[in-house]
Amino acid sequence: MKKLALGLFALILMGCTSIDKQPVYNDAGNAIEGYDVVAYFSDNQAKKGLAQFSSDYKGAKWLFSSKAHKALFDTNPEQYMPQYGGYCAYAMSSGFVVSVDPQAFTVYQDKLYLNYSLSVRKNWLKRKQQYIKEADAHWLDKINSQ
Repeated sequence: MKKLALGLFALILMGCTSIDKQPVYNDAGNAIEGYDVVAYFSDNQAKKGLAQFSSDYKGAKWLFSSKAHKALFDTNPEQYMPQYGGYCAYAMSSGFVVSVDPQAFTVYQDKLYLNYSLSVRKNWLKRKQQYIKEADAHWLDKINSQ
């Protein structure tokens, strides 16, 4: 088990970045690699967004799979924002800012959490409440130190 955790952690460290440069996880300018953040809540699935349905928010372009999803986001973007700027929730629990796989998601207590990979998500789910508490503290430290 310890080897598995160390292996996962090594993978996570390879994806580290800085929130100073990118406060929202984005790839080529599209938040969350162009995935529709509203779909995580309404459809409980990761759906790619389309360029024709986009909004700019917090320095990134957000894509949506439908006009209705774009309208929901535009009305209340904070409701749909992924935690920790969309960076990996598991890595943030140790204070690291790491990229994600948009397919590795959890909606928990009306909040969206993303993880580096499906295997990291599996590990994160085992103690998600503890990891969320730790990640919340680290995220506040990172935001306040900017």
